[in-house]
Amino acid sequence: MPDIMKDDHIKLEATRRIETLLFAAPGLTGVDELAQATGLKKKEVEAALSELRAHYSECHGIRLQEVKGQYQLVTAPEYALDIEAFLGLEVTSRLTQAALEALAIVAYKQPTTRPEIDSIRGVNSDGVLKSLLSKGLIEELGRSEAPGRPILYGVTPDFLQHFGLEGLNQLPEIDFEALFSSSTVAEAEERKLLKD
Repeated sequence: MPDIMKDDHIKLEATRRIETLLFAAPGLTGVDELAQATGLKKKEVEAALSELRAHYSECHGIRLQEVKGQYQLVTAPEYALDIEAFLGLEVTSRLTQAALEALAIVAYKQPTTRPEIDSIRGVNSDGVLKSLLSKGLIEELGRSEAPGRPILYGVTPDFLQHFGLEGLNQLPEIDFEALFSSSTVAEAEERKLLKD
């Protein structure tokens, strides 16, 4: 067998081995774990992961998701409704508008406190934060030095995984202060009245 074909066969075999481990893994798996389990070098594992990512995104309804340097096979987000219908998942598992608002604030402003979230939303967020904590989408990061030492909140790796993000840098840019400020809403209403 010529050397080029032999190298291709070795790379393909490495990719298959990594794919098998990712399929069997119960959750996110790091490069070091994959290298240790297979005896491959980290660069070989990374090359296999790159090959899998490209292959799945081009040809399949499965994706290779990376979250903070760890990997997992997941279903393609564009087929979420098909999966929900097939598995009979309840619509109640969706997040409420209030939960999405609070979650977005935490994601963009972390670490942040409940009073800061309340200030932006304009309503009390105790219940919403408890719900997000119980779902594992946010976590307590410590305490602020502000008066009363309120709890600091941030998003979890489960948040990134749930929304198919590799990191917070993939969030679209947004100006929360302008979006939620009452003066902006009042200005918009005023402009609408002037147009009418």
